[in-house]
Amino acid sequence: MHLFFLLIKVFIGFTMFRIEEKYKLSPFSNKIIYDILEENKDIGDIFKNSENEEELLNKLKDLAQSILAENHYAEKFYTKLQSGKEYFEKLRWKDFAAIRLLDYIKYSGESYSDPNQNDKLVINRPISLLWTAIRTGYSAASEDLFLDMFHLFRQLKGKDLRKKPGHEKTVEWLNRYKSGLDPEVVRIRNKNEDKILNILIRKIEEGEIKTSKFRFPEGLDHKDKLDRARKWWNDYTFHLKMAIKSSKDLKEMLGESLCEEDLQIIRNAEKAGIPLFINPYYLSLLELEKTDQKRFSDQTLRDYIFVNKELVSEFGNIRAWEKEDTIIPGEPNAAGWILPNMKGLHRRYPQVAIFIPQTTGRSCAGLCVSCQRMYDFQSGNLNFDLEKLKPKVNWTNNLETAMNYFRYDSQLRDILVTGGDAFMSSDHTLSIILDEILKMAEGKIQDNINRPEGGKYAEIVRVRMGTRLPAYLPQRFTPELIQILRDFKARASKIGIQQFFIQTHFVSPLEITPQAKTAVRELLGAGWLVTNQEVFTAAASRRGHSAKLRQVLNDIGILSYYTFQVKGYTENKHNFTPVSRSVQEKEEEKKSGKIGSEGVAEILKISDQPKKLITRLSSFRKKYNIPFLATDRSVFNLPGVGKSLSFRVIGLANDGRRILEFEHDTSREHSPIIIKMGKIIIIESKSVSEYMHQLKEMGEDILEYQSIYGYSAGVTEDRFPLYEYPAYNFKTTCEITNLKI
Repeated sequence: MHLFFLLIKVFIGFTMFRIEEKYKLSPFSNKIIYDILEENKDIGDIFKNSENEEELLNKLKDLAQSILAENHYAEKFYTKLQSGKEYFEKLRWKDFAAIRLLDYIKYSGESYSDPNQNDKLVINRPISLLWTAIRTGYSAASEDLFLDMFHLFRQLKGKDLRKKPGHEKTVEWLNRYKSGLDPEVVRIRNKNEDKILNILIRKIEEGEIKTSKFRFPEGLDHKDKLDRARKWWNDYTFHLKMAIKSSKDLKEMLGESLCEEDLQIIRNAEKAGIPLFINPYYLSLLELEKTDQKRFSDQTLRDYIFVNKELVSEFGNIRAWEKEDTIIPGEPNAAGWILPNMKGLHRRYPQVAIFIPQTTGRSCAGLCVSCQRMYDFQSGNLNFDLEKLKPKVNWTNNLETAMNYFRYDSQLRDILVTGGDAFMSSDHTLSIILDEILKMAEGKIQDNINRPEGGKYAEIVRVRMGTRLPAYLPQRFTPELIQILRDFKARASKIGIQQFFIQTHFVSPLEITPQAKTAVRELLGAGWLVTNQEVFTAAASRRGHSAKLRQVLNDIGILSYYTFQVKGYTENKHNFTPVSRSVQEKEEEKKSGKIGSEGVAEILKISDQPKKLITRLSSFRKKYNIPFLATDRSVFNLPGVGKSLSFRVIGLANDGRRILEFEHDTSREHSPIIIKMGKIIIIESKSVSEYMHQLKEMGEDILEYQSIYGYSAGVTEDRFPLYEYPAYNFKTTCEITNLKI
């Protein structure tokens, strides 16, 4: 049976190859091919003089292997006898090219299903396409493929060199960006606030907005109304009530700073059923006035909240990126976990579970265009109807089911409460959730008393709250909410829970405002560490942008945790950044914030007291002369199980998009199912060339990014020790419950 399907697959691939249209090469493609042949005479001779494709591939293979033979570290890395970071760091620049060329040869002719193109089969044959173009002047390949191959051969022959930027260059790049704490930016946003409030005042006066809480008594003049509205600005419920939900209101707020093309896409999104929800506070962070020269670049913010045409066209057909999020009652998810028959429970790893309460926590204070749970907005499970999402009478039944599941799981030690957004739930609801988590954690401890050494279950050592509200709506962190968190930390610490993390999503230094700074200071004062997960969108991936973000995060007491690749298929193409840029940023910019073992030990000490973290982080960076502390891992959330940046580029689609083969992160425990799953193949959403063109349109000097083509392999970074689980003083069981493979 397996042979039958293999033959069918080969036949389909062969048929596609036969009927695929070939086009006469464009002048630019001809120029690229001419340069490949002229710059590398020996490679040109191989292509010109090979009698058939087999001979061509063998000659190229010999050439690549001769380069690897000069470096035994590279040989072992290629053969995967050793794939750790110590071998990765010994690779020469041309070793990357030799390994990539060998992988192109090894995987030549293989076909893969491409979710970016409705699962169309993509045949991996970049060398064959180039050879056909050289011999016939026609090809089914795009200019982007030829350009990627051009840089491959330049790198192989030592003509594309990598000069890693130093500490000074990283600082120069990050200083291009302003933060929301810069006095000039604060001044502009104060003006924006008044502009927005004046529009809202008029809407309230005219009865367009009706609310019992936010209305004006008779007899107030406009100045008095504005003064009252400015006080409302500090009330988070005001921003939720006044959120912009239509393209008409958005156009009125943004005026000419919203171009007609973007406005039309937003109108199309409304017709497609994509919710629009932007609260006034976050809207005030944008450039509201059209000027000849932008006073600060809000591109990252706009791309994060304004839909793009790809999302509009795909909405309704979006699939869950993380396959284990697709759940059939009674059946194990893609990671092998059996989950109770309830909504809001997600699981990938043995040690951690994600809990989404069926409350207003299923909403957010704004829609992130690249949200990993966009398919949940598509289904309506997550939405912005706060009245509809208020907990039903029986919502605690769901909570009880989840807590029982956690209590009797043998490996679980880490609970992440998220959504939507964990802090969109009311204070009362959050208190109930945290109380139940505490009871569950106490129950695990009591149950262990009667279990033998070596048979004890893992106990809860970490509680996390997932939120974007410090960026979207920092006014939410009221004294009442902070007290709830402070009380929980005190009670939970007494029973042995040791780690308390608020995990947030700042994507731009412009989101770090005086209000955000105050909110974070209060969270630290409650004894919780605040960590950040950046989403590495195309706009956020500009040189120095992430470095600046890490710097300003550290300034207000936040430690970086993850830098994520954008997930999803065609719907996120606009915001997608090729993985090679993530490796480039890690190797060329983030390294300015790396510290040695002595510094790591010091960070572990100073993070024990979150209240003092801001001043201690500042002193630490001065002591070690670093612009920021790079405690984050750059990773890709795989559409299989887990996160990883251990990959190799093994081919190219006809349009130049890279085909990547990922391995799972070996530094953490996974579900045993990964042994069965093997490698993960990902076809990127855009080519490197298309990404470079996008950067150019943003005003970037693409010569600064030239080494991006050469980063064709990666190794997942070690987790910063602060984020490791504390050890138990007893031996836990090896048994894994709730698992079926």
